[in-house]
Formats: sequence, C-alpha cells, structure tokens
Amino acid sequence: MSALPAIRVTPVDAALRSAVLGLHVQPEQYAYVSPIDVSLADAEQCPASTPMAILHGDTPMGYYRIEHSARSVADRDFDVPALGLRSFFIDTRWQGRGFGAPALQALCGDLATRHPDARLLVLTVNCRNLAALALYQRTGFVDSGALYHGGRSGPQHLMWRPLP
Repeated sequence: MSALPAIRVTPVDAALRSAVLGLHVQPEQYAYVSPIDVSLADAEQCPASTPMAILHGDTPMGYYRIEHSARSVADRDFDVPALGLRSFFIDTRWQGRGFGAPALQALCGDLATRHPDARLLVLTVNCRNLAALALYQRTGFVDSGALYHGGRSGPQHLMWRPLP
C-alpha cells in the first residue's frame, strides 16, 4: 500500500492559477469566505498579501492568503511581529475528510520558512462558523476573548497562534 501524498502549500503562480480558480465551498459557506476569484484578484493586487494554494500532492485542494501585517485582518497592532490569515478554506470536494488540520500544520510550517521573524499568526472567524472555530482551536489557535465587528456577516472571534 502506497502512502498518501503529503499536504503542502505554495504561492499561487501562473501554473496553478487556473486550478485554484476552480476551487469552491458550499453555498452557505460564502457567508464566511469570499469567492476565490474575488480573493485571488484582491491578493494579486496587494503587495502585502500572498495568495497560497493548499496542495494534495500536486492537486490544489484549498486556498488562503497571508497578510504581511496582522493589522489588515484584526484592525489593531500587536506587541510582536504578526501575520494575518485570511480566506482559509478547503474545497468542497475535499471537505469532511480530515484535511483542515494537516493544511494548517503545513501552513504554519511554511510560515516558519517564509517569514522567520513572525511570532504570531492572527485570524478572525465568524461567531456562527462553529466548524472553523473548532478546527482552529484544535490546531493551536487561542480565542483572544475579543470580537472583531468589521466582518460582512456579523461579529468574529479574534484568534491567534504563536509561531515558532
């Protein structure tokens, strides 16, 4: 029996762009995450944002953005160098199969290489998005106890995870 391909992450480049644009979530999840074409176009226009693909082997199965300043996600500064995580999702065809936690592990491992000075990864998650909240807590994110009220679908928990 052969091993399953590892989950890895890489910046979205011209070779991956078309496949990444084919990713999507369940219709009800669009309350929590922007459509991929909107997020990717915005990230490509912002020099302080890096669009990233989550790969299973060589197949894109998810997407996220790293914001070089957590302020763009949380609307506040932090005492240590902090990055922001935005638009994290696993494609609907891959959901429910246990790929969320390994994807977040790969993401954090990649940040240690790409952004070695960063000490904190910050995100917001909608208060109604219980599945995402549970995933983030399982993978080392801590709820700050503060709410972010700038989200289009209501209040969001402000969470963070220390980076190595």
